[in-house]
Amino acid sequence: MEQIGPSTALLTDHYELTMLGSALADGSADRDCVFEVFARRLPGGRRYGVVAGTGRVLDAIADFRFTDAELTQLERTAVVDSTTLSWLADYRFSGDIDGYPEGELYFPGSPILTVRGSFAEAVVLETLILSILNHDSAIASAAARMSGAASGRPIIEMGGRRTHELAAVAAARAAYLAGFATTSNLEAGRRYGIPTRGTTAHAYILLHDSEEAAFRSQVAKAGPDTTLLVDTYDITRGIETAVRVAGPELGAVRIDSGDVGVLARKAREQLDDLGATDTRITVSGDLDEHAIAALRAEPVDAYGVGTSVVTGSGAPSAGMVYKLVDVDGRPVAKRSEDKASRGGRKSAVRRHKATGTALEEVVHPADAPPELGEHDRVLPIPLLRAGRTAGDLPTLEDARTKLRRAMVSLPWEGLKLSRGEPAIPTTFS
Repeated sequence: MEQIGPSTALLTDHYELTMLGSALADGSADRDCVFEVFARRLPGGRRYGVVAGTGRVLDAIADFRFTDAELTQLERTAVVDSTTLSWLADYRFSGDIDGYPEGELYFPGSPILTVRGSFAEAVVLETLILSILNHDSAIASAAARMSGAASGRPIIEMGGRRTHELAAVAAARAAYLAGFATTSNLEAGRRYGIPTRGTTAHAYILLHDSEEAAFRSQVAKAGPDTTLLVDTYDITRGIETAVRVAGPELGAVRIDSGDVGVLARKAREQLDDLGATDTRITVSGDLDEHAIAALRAEPVDAYGVGTSVVTGSGAPSAGMVYKLVDVDGRPVAKRSEDKASRGGRKSAVRRHKATGTALEEVVHPADAPPELGEHDRVLPIPLLRAGRTAGDLPTLEDARTKLRRAMVSLPWEGLKLSRGEPAIPTTFS
């Protein structure tokens, strides 16, 4: 799997290198430490979060090197001293990482990722790890809500024009993990094997002297199973023209503006009257999970979602933090008001009813696990051992499957889109 964007260790943060230099100077850099990634709360009163980006984190750590170019920049700008510069030149992460696999649900306090190593090795990874997990988990959490609202109808991710060009590729991956069927982003398709789909834009219709000429051109190239954009001028006339050109075997029509629920209803009636009973209706245009839910009763076959999914639908960051919780086997914790952490290396178990419904998440000291019931499940898995991948890790398709199963395990109220408490409580032992 390829890293998104430039593989540069300067993706780290200035203050991380300040801590590194000071720790090297006072002799504390080699102390055995445990850092933990967790979220204190879920964004916007949401009821669950979805872990995404773990695979990208592991790839990024494997590629995390300070090359001559980065070292020259640090030396030229006097960010670090010569001792720190020499240490960075040989940097390789050699510690252990455990974490929730991609596609797993998380809740406030869940130990999503645990990084064990020397202080020096682990501290320089903070920005790298958080930038990936906070972005990808925010996108996946929003996309999962949209997938749930769609009730099995496919959604295409089409937000590449609404975010940074590199973030768009990661967003497409996270949305696919969370249940989207396809993406319009060809780089995401190449890099991650995600199915790609796309139709024409209004510019293609406007290019031609008439709507009919545009449709005939598209059908001649793509065949009658293509999707024709019918709302450039007048939707009723557009649908009539589309069926006349492509025949009743027309694959789909797309509606990209207006009151798409009402328009989809009218389009379905018109298509059926014209004999195009199998022609699908795709809608797009500023859709989010709430708009998709409002369209459940309408004859919509598929959705196209852009801006809302690549921006986390109002929550562009998952709010995860990276905190030191153990030094040389001694628990340490931050006590600041509203930003407290819990000391010690942790693991977690999710308890379920016999029916499979999740009851609670128990976060416990890693060396004192609770007794497991028949339906309980340990959540973190080994990811890296001594800096190397810990066996065969879950694939992107595995993550999609895991999330589908996890969503089924949520109590019914946990699937609501309204603001509320986390779907299952987190308890600490």
